[in-house]
Amino acid sequence: MTNTIPFPGDLSISDFGYDLTEDKIARHPLELRDQSKLLVWKDQRIQEGLYEGIAGFLPDNSLLVFNDSRVMEARILFHKPSGGQIEIFCLGPFASHDISKSIMQTGSILWTCLIGGAFKWKSAKSLSKVLGEIKLDARIIEKRADDFVVEFSWSPAFLSFAEILSKMGTIPLPPYLKRSADTLDSERYQTVYARESGSVAAPTAGLHFSKKLLDNLSFRNIHSLYLTLHVGAGTFMPVKTEKISGHHMHEEFIEVGVPAVENLISRLHEPVIAVGTTSLRTLETLYWLGLKIRSHNKNSPVDLSLDQWYPYQTFPDISVKESLLSLLDWIQQQPDKKLITKTQLFIVPGYQFKIVKGLITNFHQPYSTLLLLVAALVGPAWKKVYSFALEHGYRFLSYGDGCLFLS
Repeated sequence: MTNTIPFPGDLSISDFGYDLTEDKIARHPLELRDQSKLLVWKDQRIQEGLYEGIAGFLPDNSLLVFNDSRVMEARILFHKPSGGQIEIFCLGPFASHDISKSIMQTGSILWTCLIGGAFKWKSAKSLSKVLGEIKLDARIIEKRADDFVVEFSWSPAFLSFAEILSKMGTIPLPPYLKRSADTLDSERYQTVYARESGSVAAPTAGLHFSKKLLDNLSFRNIHSLYLTLHVGAGTFMPVKTEKISGHHMHEEFIEVGVPAVENLISRLHEPVIAVGTTSLRTLETLYWLGLKIRSHNKNSPVDLSLDQWYPYQTFPDISVKESLLSLLDWIQQQPDKKLITKTQLFIVPGYQFKIVKGLITNFHQPYSTLLLLVAALVGPAWKKVYSFALEHGYRFLSYGDGCLFLS
């Protein structure tokens, strides 16, 4: 048997907008993470609460899936001798899928970057930044259509690039906050469970979870699973084409080990709730990668990256468990027993969810890929939810309040 998900390219992005005024955007985090307001969409009606009480809204024995990626201090400011300022925004390693390994490289590294004020920088020259005994040099290797390849080198050479960023860089707050990061952001723009460095933006749904709340969820028999998707700068990119078929979905790195997949398989009978759109995209990506492996000729290699439109076609009718077992077998054959690849999965209305039964997420920007994902999960009711939030004083975007959507 086969299934078909119709290609949704004729969807108009103009149908996914709303009026977000500046006063609705949260510029700073609340004093306590779990005191953020929670809007719950369940059984086609709205309920309200706080994040500290989220366990009371979750189905019994739910599996909450978190993204444990850690935000890098990815913004580095250099000053020219003439006084001009150049900002380098470090996106990810050049020619590598493994951010966790790349960021531990010592001495020098090639990195894909955005450059603010690039016209001021003559590419033949290096920029230098000195902090105490540490010196960091940056040199443009290649100018590409949308970014630059930059060579970083530093001394002392035994330091890792992660250590260099932590000392020389700052947390890259979203541009819509319209302010520079301060000391508080270094803590509050990270989840309390962040572990794997590699993101340039926080998986913001997780910012509401305190250690106390996580302990309470465990006490209430709500299970947890941690996956890794390193959030890229493309998460802030609006859809600029009228038809979504013209939008190029950004790629993001995912990293998933054997224990996580085994845990997921053992709990497929429970409601799987994604904490954040990044966790959701990772979970759904796992299904499609397993399907690719299972459908592939075993005598030839499998390309495990995922194209944005891959699910919108005719494909074999393979159960979630069958797919994940195939993926698990493939991961177990890898030297590091890990899946490290990129996903470009574009979830829009019409998408058929394979694993996820609910979503915890913030309120997203109009005309964004994140809002399209929400609309795919809950249908046209997203408009009712967002209208209610706007009318009842909810705070929007990264440091704002959030929603629990149960399908």
